[in-house]
Amino acid sequence: MVEVKFFDQALDSDLKFAVIAARYEDRWLLCRHRDRQTWEMPGGHREPGESVYQTAQRELLEETGVAECQLEAVSAYGVYTEDGQRTYGGLFFAEVEELGRRPEGSEIAENRLVEGLPEHMTYPDIQPVLLQRVQQWLEEGNYRPLLEDLFEQFY
Repeated sequence: MVEVKFFDQALDSDLKFAVIAARYEDRWLLCRHRDRQTWEMPGGHREPGESVYQTAQRELLEETGVAECQLEAVSAYGVYTEDGQRTYGGLFFAEVEELGRRPEGSEIAENRLVEGLPEHMTYPDIQPVLLQRVQQWLEEGNYRPLLEDLFEQFY
């Protein structure tokens, strides 16, 4: 049994992972690792010297090819296992503006756009909970799209 908890605040240095709920044209962008037959949200381990935000940017580019997006922090989260292990990460939302190509040598075999999460998820006890939190965050009106030209609306 795994428990996922969310936090409004956390020290950036405590967050070891970044997971991104990436949306393109009202569908979710998922990844399939080349060594697995299951699907997952983009994300991964933080590298030395990175902020968790930089981790999210890098993982999104490496796993999906997306470079053009509005990336927003949603929440910190913790995953607690029955054997007492605890891991913490940053949960992000990306409104994707343009799909790109994954870099050469990517560990990701394919990407897929879906309306809802598929049955065969790599982390079935964690990622559906994370996506549900992002959807709640969106429903609460926390996401504000950037305007191309702020002054255009006035003239």
